[in-house]
Amino acid sequence: MADLNRVLVLAGGLSPEHEVSVRSGRRVADALRRLEVEVQICDVGPELLGLLTEDPPQVVFPVLHGAAGEDGSIREVLELAGVPYVGARPDACRAAYAKPTAKALVAERGITVPRGVALPKALFHDLGAPAVLERVVALLGLPLFVKPAQGGSAFGAAAVTEAAELPAALVGCFAYSDTALIEQQVTGTEIAVGVVDLGDGPVALPAVEIVPDGGVYDYAARYTAGRTEFFSPARLDDETARAAAETAVTVHRALRLRDVSRTDLIVDADGRVHFLEVNVSPGMTDTSTLPLAVEAAGMDFAVLCRELAHRALQRG
Repeated sequence: MADLNRVLVLAGGLSPEHEVSVRSGRRVADALRRLEVEVQICDVGPELLGLLTEDPPQVVFPVLHGAAGEDGSIREVLELAGVPYVGARPDACRAAYAKPTAKALVAERGITVPRGVALPKALFHDLGAPAVLERVVALLGLPLFVKPAQGGSAFGAAAVTEAAELPAALVGCFAYSDTALIEQQVTGTEIAVGVVDLGDGPVALPAVEIVPDGGVYDYAARYTAGRTEFFSPARLDDETARAAAETAVTVHRALRLRDVSRTDLIVDADGRVHFLEVNVSPGMTDTSTLPLAVEAAGMDFAVLCRELAHRALQRG
């Protein structure tokens, strides 16, 4: 078995989630160093390809969020460079990053998804925004939830309780994506379920319940200590907890993900689990749900990072 002793952590990027990625990357790097693994942290820039080809690491651990980091493009570069890396392959990343595509694929597996429509910005100009919005509200009703068809960290996302709020929500959404995903808003218990695969198949970690101060899990609530209360494991009955775990593993398999993922879900008042979205590069900060789930599972975060990197090395 090959020894793991040199890892390159990719963190930063040019997306609005740059700072979160930097914090996640530092935590992964510190964890690996604690286990005496040599680690270098690098951002995405002109020097990256030279580093990968002239002095290649054993493994790359991408901790990039948003475009490039999660849409498969940086994974394509790693494939071109022939360097093993942690996480899903480019085609799987593309499918997971495009929320409407991911919804359609997991729905085919019997997963419950909120009813919604994906509409590009140009359509509102071509057909007239008032007419389109009138039909959206007539079809889906209220309340609604608007979010970019691609992206994370709640950028451009907004809840809509009245029809008059919908235009402003779309303007905010289109600042981050050319296509808006407008869905029926599902109310209930918000949870995140991490999935890891260390070689024996994907396994769900304990669900983490998310209770943001003020009720909105926005960027500040996600990454400001004290703004959100987390319960890990989530306060679910055994049957619902099993259903959430099965849903996350099914999503991981349906999208052909690899190594690690995080699925965001809502459990409604009837205990029914609804799929919201999936993340191929989960946050690794002190306030991120995946490390909380790892701790709840009785696992060592550093050991998990090392095992994920070692699995990539074995593939390579």
